[in-house]
Amino acid sequence: MPFALSQIELATAMPRAGGIYYYFDRSLGPLFGTIGGIGVWLVLVLKVAFVLVGIGAYLTLFLSGFSITPVAVGLAIVLGIINFFGSKKSSSLQIILVSILLIILVGFIATGIPYVQQKNYEGILDFDFFSLASTAGIVFISFVGITKIASISEEIKNPEINIPKGIFLALITALIIYILGTIIMVGVLPIDAIKGNLTVPATVEKIILGSPGVILISIAAIVSFISLANSGILSASRYPLAMSRDHILPPFFRRLNKLGTPSISLYITVLTVIIILVSFDPTKIAKLASAFQLLVFAFLCLAVIVMRESKIQSYDPGYKSPLYPWMQIAGIAASLFLITQLGVLSILFTVLLISLGFIWYWNYSKERVARTGAIYHIFERLGRQRFHGLDSELRGILKEKGLRKEDPFEEIVSHSKCFDFKEKQNFNEVLNKIAEYLSTVLPISAEEIEQQIMEGTKIGATPVTHGFALPHFRSDHLDRAELVLVRNTAGVVIDIFNPLTHEAEETQIVKGLFFLVSPENNPAQHLRILAKIAGRLDDDDFQKKWETAKDDHEIKDALLFDEEFVSFIIRSNNKTSILIGEPIKNIQIPSSCLITTIMREGKTIVPKGNIILNELDRLIIMGDKEGIKDLRQKFY
Repeated sequence: MPFALSQIELATAMPRAGGIYYYFDRSLGPLFGTIGGIGVWLVLVLKVAFVLVGIGAYLTLFLSGFSITPVAVGLAIVLGIINFFGSKKSSSLQIILVSILLIILVGFIATGIPYVQQKNYEGILDFDFFSLASTAGIVFISFVGITKIASISEEIKNPEINIPKGIFLALITALIIYILGTIIMVGVLPIDAIKGNLTVPATVEKIILGSPGVILISIAAIVSFISLANSGILSASRYPLAMSRDHILPPFFRRLNKLGTPSISLYITVLTVIIILVSFDPTKIAKLASAFQLLVFAFLCLAVIVMRESKIQSYDPGYKSPLYPWMQIAGIAASLFLITQLGVLSILFTVLLISLGFIWYWNYSKERVARTGAIYHIFERLGRQRFHGLDSELRGILKEKGLRKEDPFEEIVSHSKCFDFKEKQNFNEVLNKIAEYLSTVLPISAEEIEQQIMEGTKIGATPVTHGFALPHFRSDHLDRAELVLVRNTAGVVIDIFNPLTHEAEETQIVKGLFFLVSPENNPAQHLRILAKIAGRLDDDDFQKKWETAKDDHEIKDALLFDEEFVSFIIRSNNKTSILIGEPIKNIQIPSSCLITTIMREGKTIVPKGNIILNELDRLIIMGDKEGIKDLRQKFY
């Protein structure tokens, strides 16, 4: 659980290809990223080879003198071809395989219950703790699957919702199947019949259903192995892609085909699997990889601690691990303990992987990377260097992820103040007028507002893009955000400062400014709203809508841009106050519009005619353009 929770937090904050590599690189720095990236890639490749060979244990039940290597190589090539056509094709195959597997396993568990013998459980708790720990360490590689979800997180829609859902469902399903399946196998077979048996489920099914059962469970096993190999190739091929993007690996690894698949990375991954199948015994090597996987999970927990303690404001996970930092500390301690139980060979194999990563970084990557991890943001307190680019990168990710449903973006824009100037001005003149206005609605003086915005502008914190500027700051005196929109068709002259010298280097003329002031205690929401505005400025239709807007409503609509959607919060101090205490059925809205959702105290309520509206309810209404326009004029 510590590893799963830490993985979810990092993946929802940084949904990028490469998963573990990306988190290590951005938190602990490129050296750890290189070691983790190369190591996890190799572990995944070994596991793919291991499961392809595992098919042989079941095929030998039916074919004597059978050679598994040619078939394993053939399967690796076929799965590589499927993955070449993109993650959609690969995930479609995965859904089919896992569905077949779960149906057969549920049948295995259900039909096995009547054959369970109570005597087989006698003395089941009589074991040595260190033997159990050693076994746990060996089979821990089974849980490498949770890293696969994160490695393709860049290709997952709505990652803040779907990544936690995917990891939790995968983990819960695996635990249930593992526990129930083991109860059946141990209950049906005496322990002496299990020792040294590589096909225990097939032996159990022979007792329950005879030869048809053996065939059925063998199909399930083969499907399982193919599913594991498929997902392993899919996720492993994303590691060289991510590392190449960051100049850790040569640039040809980042080439994508027309379907968005990292083809060169895929070829190398499949070729490596084939080389291992032909040249080594994957069943022995793959078991050694458990120690490295445990070390990776320990560093995963450490990465969460580093990212949190770095205090980077744009580190904004959609899911935060509970019981921080004790959950992470427990994960680190458990990993290191289990590593000690795995024996000398596993530890030496881990040292070998670490050495390979270090040698590659020192001889190839070091001179090509001008980046440090979030750990330097902690060291900054001690006067050491930090990588400013990481903050920018995380801000870009915020822009991609977009707003959360609790972010009051529409309300902030709807209740914003608009200024529409016609004469050319300089930035200081505009700022003076905006500060005077904001001082009347916020418990901050005009002088303090001007000072805060000018300080941000001088250190390069005021974005200027596409002829628009976004001055902003946060204050601990506020309990809500305020936005001021400024349009000036004649132009506003703004100085662009060097963030190091704080001196003006050039000037630009902007046609619009968006002054955002937010509470100090919610920096991530402040950045998401800024990112949303910046994203809207990139849209092709924005500038035309902005310039042709006839009044305040149309200026705001240019920013909201969705002509078939409106959202507002009911408050007693504005036009929406007439809705307080009214049932839904009495609300007069255009016939072409529909109230689709009511948000109340963080919960979603399906709108019904007899529901009474309360203050602070948030209404979401959809309809045609004219109807939505009427609603905005009525309630904004």
